[in-house]
Amino acid sequence: MYRGRVSTVVSRHVLGVATLAATFFCHGAAQAHFVLQAPPASLQQSGLGDPQKAPPCGDDGTAVATDIVTAFQGGDTITITIDETVYHPGHYRIALAINDPSELPEPPPVTRGDQACGTAPIMDPPVFPVLADGVFVHTAPFAEPQSIDITLPDDVSCTNCTLQVIQFMSEHGLNVPGGCFYHHCATISIEATVADGSTTTPSDDSGTSAGDGSTSAPGTSSADDSASNSQTDASATDASASATEITSATATDTTGTASLGSDDGDDESGCSCSSSASGPRWAMPLLLVGLVAGRRRGSRRR
Repeated sequence: MYRGRVSTVVSRHVLGVATLAATFFCHGAAQAHFVLQAPPASLQQSGLGDPQKAPPCGDDGTAVATDIVTAFQGGDTITITIDETVYHPGHYRIALAINDPSELPEPPPVTRGDQACGTAPIMDPPVFPVLADGVFVHTAPFAEPQSIDITLPDDVSCTNCTLQVIQFMSEHGLNVPGGCFYHHCATISIEATVADGSTTTPSDDSGTSAGDGSTSAPGTSSADDSASNSQTDASATDASASATEITSATATDTTGTASLGSDDGDDESGCSCSSSASGPRWAMPLLLVGLVAGRRRGSRRR
């Protein structure tokens, strides 16, 4: 009689331990967690990386924001580091949303295997907004955190981009929420680069820069510049004409005076005023003045 009771009690204890063990191991097998170490995550993470089930960034309603924004430039090569705290076979995918997390692509469809989470396709080559897929493919636990370098698009500019890292876990049941995936995100900013490699800056529409470094007022037309140039050309033409008249008159008077003192006509250069004429240079103007005065007196006498 006592033996039967003891046997029943022992059997119940063994069954209880077995159930507890099964629950523990099944729970552990379904919880392949990871921590996003770099860039800094947008949400605070526990030692296992929780919260991380709910898409797109793991927030199950209890998450606390870190308010960290990591700045990059377009075309930068950045390092993404994860630490898988609870192992399960699978791989990772990295994607980028420019304006809002809702732009992030849906997780790929999963094909059932021995359990609900069997296999998931890998996008190769990745197409934006997916930056990399099939990252850290593994069928055994990692011995240390894993890192990968990826290049940001050089033509993207944003102040609040969402960089998403999701983990596909094979050989386990469905999470609720999240299905076969865990999720983490980082908030980053990207300053786009132009063709020469420099970064873009906000443009100033208050005016256009002139060639001399000055800034013209908004709305100034090229016609105003043309009119100003025309006036300048006209002034230059008048000045040129005046200079020509003075030069011609002086040359004419000088030629006449010089020919008075020359018996041989033009010299070899064809100029009737010889550059080798003797006497000081100021004598010629005085002679010219005297001749003009003499002509005026003669005309008055007549």
